[in-house]
Amino acid sequence: MASSSKKVLITEVVLRDAHQSLLATRMRTEDMLPICEKLDKAGYWSLEAWGGATFDSCLRFLKEDPWERLRKLKKALPKTPIQMLLRGQNLLGYRHYSDDVVEAFVKKSAECGVDVFRIFDAMNDMRNIVVSVKAVLKAGKHAQGAICYTTSPVHTTEHFVEMAREMEKMGCQSIAIKDMAGLITPARTVEIFSALSRAVKVPLAFHSHTTVGMANISMYLAVENGATHVDTAISSLSWGTSHSPTESMVVAFQDTPHDTGLKLELLQEIGFYFREIRKKYHQYESEYAGIDTRVMINQVPGGMISNLSNQLKEQGALNRMNEVLAEIPRVREDLGYPPLVTPTSQIVGTQAVLNVLTGKRYKSITNEVKLYLQGRYGKAPGKINETVRNMAIGNDEVITCRPADKLKPEMHRLRDEIGELAKSEEDVLTYAMFPEIGRKFLEERAAGTLKPEELKPPKSAEAASLPAYAPTDFNVTMHGETYHIRVTGAGHKTEEQRPFFVSVDGVPEQILIETLTETVPTEAGMVDTRRASKGSKRPKASREGHVTSSMPGTIVDILVKVGAKVKAGDPVLVIEAMKMENEVPAPVAGTVKAVNVAKGDSVNPDEALVEIE
Repeated sequence: MASSSKKVLITEVVLRDAHQSLLATRMRTEDMLPICEKLDKAGYWSLEAWGGATFDSCLRFLKEDPWERLRKLKKALPKTPIQMLLRGQNLLGYRHYSDDVVEAFVKKSAECGVDVFRIFDAMNDMRNIVVSVKAVLKAGKHAQGAICYTTSPVHTTEHFVEMAREMEKMGCQSIAIKDMAGLITPARTVEIFSALSRAVKVPLAFHSHTTVGMANISMYLAVENGATHVDTAISSLSWGTSHSPTESMVVAFQDTPHDTGLKLELLQEIGFYFREIRKKYHQYESEYAGIDTRVMINQVPGGMISNLSNQLKEQGALNRMNEVLAEIPRVREDLGYPPLVTPTSQIVGTQAVLNVLTGKRYKSITNEVKLYLQGRYGKAPGKINETVRNMAIGNDEVITCRPADKLKPEMHRLRDEIGELAKSEEDVLTYAMFPEIGRKFLEERAAGTLKPEELKPPKSAEAASLPAYAPTDFNVTMHGETYHIRVTGAGHKTEEQRPFFVSVDGVPEQILIETLTETVPTEAGMVDTRRASKGSKRPKASREGHVTSSMPGTIVDILVKVGAKVKAGDPVLVIEAMKMENEVPAPVAGTVKAVNVAKGDSVNPDEALVEIE
């Protein structure tokens, strides 16, 4: 073991990744500022306080200007560098942005207070971080390249070393191994950091989550084998899907050549503060905050398993979970072994579900898989199955260049679109990241109606023991995004399709609900469930010419009309399910006799959506 004598430098993640992991990124600026004086005195190398999901959460839920948060934190932390997480060409949004947007965003982030930029790409395509790195260096700030750790036949130690060398050549001043799922084993840690320390001269950082319980051991071994920077979370917001506790790791490195120099007494004061603050956000606590070892067996993150379970339950196919879990690695191999992180985890998982439920692999292919196979997300780490690619996109052009090379400059268009609502360049960039919620935020700010979501007081013991029959105000989390839902009214009970009036993140909506079963209270606090309606009015799928959906979804587009001639395999519908769009093909050749759906309709797997004879 090649142990060095270098001091360990700590990046504290309590102001970003810790509460993002445990409290749905809901911590407010007002709860960060009072402890900043002590955080600034602690002696951290940096404080991760921005980026990731904080920008989205500020706008969507907290009704805070994320740029204002950054400026306030910078003022309150004069001595300690502020660090952010940046998704390369994706910045903080969900698509690739043009180079001028990337450059403008980095420049403004640096001006407002970011000192260290941790830059990564979900595909580990180094081409997607080049512009970000150059922009950070131009701004005179620290550019840290981050390699997403995953496992596959192509993700060898040599592969990670090659990426690190590329990062060093493009100017990265440090390099991090970013282990989002907590997958890295102690043995692999030793192997990778030993190799990296020989291959590059820049400092090495270790970032992992305690999801499966190995992070503490792996972190210590990373330091023993060349890492000089590690990420930790103050103990009161550590463990589970969060990170190794700061105080524990500080003590672990005491009396060694790697002593951090941080004072345990001050860290404990910080820990006590956040222990009390955490109680304020009890409504966002995960139901399962302990160790989740499932990821070690099937390499599927726990959150992804939960999503798959819900999706299969909706279709009465929960018994097929093992088939889906077995199919995911096969789909991942077909797609060239992308890391299972957002958005690729959803792309792979959804396609695996479709492959299992349709009974034929790639009978139905999501639009996102098609975009992936066109190269719109970047270069796959491994070799793509060309048969699958041909099934998905046929003879369509495959992009081999950097995806952003296909994008025209956008800043002028964005400024024009948001118009007078934008009072600064920061506002334009806010709109660029999240057009819908960004515009809504700016409109509410202009109207003086910004109001953060309500924080609920802790339930009394008496209230907690009472039966709950009809929730009217709750949070719904899907695919890692949380929405605040409030039922504000309802139409007449006698109506077969009863309108309900709800607020989704403060936006009023009307939905129509056809009740299939009702749950009613009985004596002694019991409940009774009874049939309330006849269900769907669409005919039940009963023959080969009936077009069906493989899963519950929403009709996005109808591609045929009554009387149209179709061939077997021709697309007839586009359905959105699980945040993915996919075309539904004609099962047989013939003439369209009936179209039983309209755009916007919700549909189920057993319904005849289109009839072909």
